Amino acid sequence: MRHAMSIEPTPTSIHRDAGQAVTRPSPYLEISDLWKSYGDFVALHDISLSIAKGEFVCFLGPSGCGKTTLLRAIAGLDLQSQGTILQDGRNISTLPASKRDYGIVFQSYALFPNLTIEQNIAFGLENTGRSKAEIAARVAELLETVGLSAQGKKYPAQLSGGQQQRIALARAIAISPGLLLLDEPLSALDAKVRVHLRHEIKALQRKLGVTTIMVTHDQEEALAMADRIVVMNHGVIEQVGSPTQIYRHPETLFVADFIGETNQFPAKVMSQGQVEIVHSAFSCSTQDFAAGDPATAVVRPVDIIPHGAGAHAVNSVDRPVTPQNLIDAEVQEMEFLGMFWRTRLTAPRLGDRTLIADFSVNAVRRLNIETGGVIQVEIPKERLLLFPRGA
Repeated sequence: MRHAMSIEPTPTSIHRDAGQAVTRPSPYLEISDLWKSYGDFVALHDISLSIAKGEFVCFLGPSGCGKTTLLRAIAGLDLQSQGTILQDGRNISTLPASKRDYGIVFQSYALFPNLTIEQNIAFGLENTGRSKAEIAARVAELLETVGLSAQGKKYPAQLSGGQQQRIALARAIAISPGLLLLDEPLSALDAKVRVHLRHEIKALQRKLGVTTIMVTHDQEEALAMADRIVVMNHGVIEQVGSPTQIYRHPETLFVADFIGETNQFPAKVMSQGQVEIVHSAFSCSTQDFAAGDPATAVVRPVDIIPHGAGAHAVNSVDRPVTPQNLIDAEVQEMEFLGMFWRTRLTAPRLGDRTLIADFSVNAVRRLNIETGGVIQVEIPKERLLLFPRGA
């Protein structure tokens, strides 16, 4: 049975991808001991999580992991079976959705097809006591904010998918909500529009300073947009951290495998700092493992360093440096992916297992790497990660 996880934001700072420390205020949204069951099926298992004011947090995980269920509980669209939710110190656990302070954008946009774009945005403003002039001014301001000032008189069907998503976003923030909820808002768009819009959404969120939660199953989307990522699996939180922490320091094999590509090998701990993979010794951190423990060794393709056949690495002053975990390998396949080459290697030290490595275009050119060629590759010991076998 997995223990409940209480994930509290640190009182001083968070770390974005660039590694810069960013001051984080006190928690704005606090979820404590939250469960959700449908009969005998437990969709959410003892979730505890704190989100700071102004944070952009992504709930990330595969289909059925509970991320949308958690978002709907926060929104009051599907009340939890037990547990509490506090928003800005106010207990909203049992409040209906209409009494909660949030705006929401759905995957389907949910725009009213019979209303113009202006009328769609104004819809949530009409019961706020504002005058028609104030509403018109706010709608014009929002259309300018999302870059669609000239589209106000059109109907949703006359706009592209990306434009409709921006209108849905404008409608969600029209009443200046304290919390913005995004339920897979970009998944229905093509890849190029999706990349463009994720930058626009993040820039708008930073400008407004609104606390934002986005549900996604797209790892790249979460890494690019989030201040923190909540990785979920089977109704529990596997790990919470910045994109850099999640990618570089996964705490479980599931997180390592779900976020990005991995090579995985069965291994056995030999001694401190040494593991055995296919009868060969490799150096890596064995902290929290004892000699003889079975493990799964993981290395990401991007962390594998290519060297020319028989070459020796040299440092900046041309003195020999002993490479770590050096492997002789033959290049079986090469796939050009634009910014890098994905290669499939075979190596005697790895038996019949294929090693996938991502090499930069410059490295492939410099080392003359080609299909059928023989090279040496290095697996840095700090990037060879160990997880309990079967975890």
